[in-house]
Amino acid sequence: MTPPILRRLTDLRALTSEWHQNGEVVGVVPTMGALHQGHLSLAQAARADCDRVIVTIFVNPRQFNNPEDLAKYPRTEIEDAEKLAPYGVDAIYVPDPDQIYPEGFSTTVTVSGLTDVMEGPFRPGHFEGVATVVAKLFLQTRADRAYFGEKDYQQLLVVRRMARDLDIQIEVIGCPTIREPSGLAMSSRNLMLSREGLNIAAKKSGIMRALAAELANGQAFAPLAQKAKAELIDAGFTEVEYIDLRCADSLEELPRASRPARLFITAWADGVRLIDNIPVTPV
Repeated sequence: MTPPILRRLTDLRALTSEWHQNGEVVGVVPTMGALHQGHLSLAQAARADCDRVIVTIFVNPRQFNNPEDLAKYPRTEIEDAEKLAPYGVDAIYVPDPDQIYPEGFSTTVTVSGLTDVMEGPFRPGHFEGVATVVAKLFLQTRADRAYFGEKDYQQLLVVRRMARDLDIQIEVIGCPTIREPSGLAMSSRNLMLSREGLNIAAKKSGIMRALAAELANGQAFAPLAQKAKAELIDAGFTEVEYIDLRCADSLEELPRASRPARLFITAWADGVRLIDNIPVTPV
């Protein structure tokens, strides 16, 4: 059965109040729609852990620093609801814009430190938009647990810090990145790629894995990063914004993988900005 779609906060609150009165554990999966198997794996994880599951769909204008990017972002609400039907989701919350940003809304949530690196400089205001909307969704759904994919690893850490700092009583759970058979990380943005673009994008995962293996053996990061950048350009990527090796907990920049780390690569292919990361565990 296709889950019911709720658009008003009053309807959502009526539902979640009943669940909490019954002592049920509520899980939430925040999304911007255009759902793929990565999102569905989060719904599946929430279903396994929780008594009730809400998936939210809201294309948040405040986390786009490029108006053209916002305009091009795919919107597939009906298809998304059909995809969620087999996963036992109890409700889909697709709030009208005024339910998130009512007239006169003037509050922004900022998480410093974690947002000053990688995506932060390239996407000014992005994480403020993310932290603000996710804080609202946490409070509106009153969920006990929230599920996020590790593909957006920096976002995952930002959301965890935000919830902790604001004393929002919710457990933020990270789930593994789901990949295409080619190794390409699943993303709603992949829908924007041509067939040639998909072939180029798929080459990044092999380059990342090879680099991570060398880093796990203790080799210095800087020369390996330069080599990987050249390989990405040769593969057809038009621009490599950054290749970073960072501490898995703090996002501190590392010269080599001396402790559990993440390797991050963001590059452009076929006019689409593609992010990815994988763990690097020293051997």
